[in-house]
Amino acid sequence: MSRRVKEFVDVDNHLSIDELIQKLTEIRASLPEGAAAELRLRGDDIFGHRLTISYFRDQTEEEAELEKRYSEAAREAKERELQRLQAELGLPSHAARGKRGKLRIVA
Repeated sequence: MSRRVKEFVDVDNHLSIDELIQKLTEIRASLPEGAAAELRLRGDDIFGHRLTISYFRDQTEEEAELEKRYSEAAREAKERELQRLQAELGLPSHAARGKRGKLRIVA
């Protein structure tokens, strides 16, 4: 299953209206099918304003491979940290994950 990635395109705010229309038309033509694009005005008076177009695209195979590699590493690091904390607190290991106690409501 391929994930969708949010992509951003910034448009300079120092364009004539004709250049802006042309730039937006080019961007719209290059968007993938079902991109669900949004246009927003971002920034402030100090750092300036810009138009930002955000849209969704399919994740590339290279991005998917990197995400898979780093997500596995992050999961392993979290499991090691959990084991360390459980050992520090003297709790039993999470090896018996499937066995859960029954919830008892005491009034």
